[in-house]
Amino acid sequence: MHAVYPLTLAALLFAVGVYGLLARRNAVAVLMAVELMLNAVNLNLVTFSALLRDQFGMGQVFTIFLITVAAAEIGLGLAIVLMLYRNRGSAAVDEARELGEDGALGLKRLPAPAPPADSETDKAVAS
Repeated sequence: MHAVYPLTLAALLFAVGVYGLLARRNAVAVLMAVELMLNAVNLNLVTFSALLRDQFGMGQVFTIFLITVAAAEIGLGLAIVLMLYRNRGSAAVDEARELGEDGALGLKRLPAPAPPADSETDKAVAS
């Protein structure tokens, strides 16, 4: 078996996934790009397993494990994106960067309390 064709395809899939991860602003498109990169890794695992004629099929075993992890990741990621869209009205990744400051429900931060005003006696003592 020639390993050049599937490895080239996997490299192209991974490159498209990296481009999608770096260039997209929509969270669903970012999740699809991550899934594309994981599928490129799966293709590499199966290719090297067939190329090395592994008698235990460890490439296929790792591929099945990685497909399971990817399915769980997509399920959890889509649930987070759905809640983000419901609360904020947008699935843009740039707007989700403030989740640590504003909270997951889109609540606004309270303004900082104002410092106490100086009384007239404090002004007289200071001068």
